[in-house]
Amino acid sequence: MNKVYNNALCATLDIQDGATIMVGGFGLNGIPENCIAALVKHGVKGLTCISNNAGVDDFGLGLLLITKQIKKMISSYVGENAVFEKQLLNGELEVDLIPQGTLATSIQMGGMGIPAYFTPAGYGTEIAVGKEVREFNGKMYLMEKALQADFTLVKAWKGDKAGNLVFRKTTRNFSTSMAKAGTITIAEVEELLEPGMIDPDDVHVAGVYVHRIFQGSNYEKRIERRTVCMDKP
Repeated sequence: MNKVYNNALCATLDIQDGATIMVGGFGLNGIPENCIAALVKHGVKGLTCISNNAGVDDFGLGLLLITKQIKKMISSYVGENAVFEKQLLNGELEVDLIPQGTLATSIQMGGMGIPAYFTPAGYGTEIAVGKEVREFNGKMYLMEKALQADFTLVKAWKGDKAGNLVFRKTTRNFSTSMAKAGTITIAEVEELLEPGMIDPDDVHVAGVYVHRIFQGSNYEKRIERRTVCMDKP
């Protein structure tokens, strides 16, 4: 099975209106820049996006918000995006805000095929409204459902043509779990290698979870905020 695609436009061509997609990254760290840009060009609409955050106004998932291609965001932190705020307040965007640990666990459960689990996070808050509550050992827990997606988009440092992925430092974040929770996982990599060139002990996501892979280009690798500390004279 040939998993290698020429570019992001080819790899994402069959993502249709109304699809649910998971998008790897944390803030702007390790996001699949090429895949997001391809979705903008395709003009696919009505997307449900599962991601830790919604990018910023002019980068990351913010690009899909500007063009109003996202119908619903399932995320944890969205404080850096004014476009997101405006669309939410105007009723143009559905939003499920989920505690970060719960979001991560729901994705992990989805990758393992476990449909639901219990967590104490959110009990007694608005997050608990409409959810099943049970007591275990004197403590109250909410039932949360696992998250899965039609497509998962991740960006890795290195990958081989069999789909094995290696992430660099904190770019691993949500991406390793998301890669296992998508019906079709698409990986863009900075360096595409031949099978066997990655030491098995270095693999973070096994190729069995990756269905398409391509070598990306022109990465900006932005960060949300740059803090500089200078010694006082």
